[in-house]
Amino acid sequence: MSTEEAVLKKTYDAFNARDIDAALVAMHPEVDWPNGWEGGRVTGRSAVRDYWMRQWAVIDPHVEPLQFRVDDSGRTVVDVHLLVRDRDGQVIADQMVRHVYLFEGGLIRSMEILQP
Repeated sequence: MSTEEAVLKKTYDAFNARDIDAALVAMHPEVDWPNGWEGGRVTGRSAVRDYWMRQWAVIDPHVEPLQFRVDDSGRTVVDVHLLVRDRDGQVIADQMVRHVYLFEGGLIRSMEILQP
């Protein structure tokens, strides 16, 4: 297992446990992160924190990484099962997505969400 894969597994676990501090510690201070819920992008750990807090107040997302690989440009690609429920527990999304990460200095520098 690569260092990047280990970092990402811990980050996914922290996200799913809603341990925001443990998830954010893996990110570059100026991380570039997609706002997959509202649209657009956010920059920096505090912006990611604010985005996740807004998101978790309304929906309950769970992301399960299934496969890790490195693409030709050196980015880490993760195939993810995404399950999103509303606050009443009703499933509103159940799909596969692809997360693509760029690391800098051992920290997550950016992430993109793609359809597989």
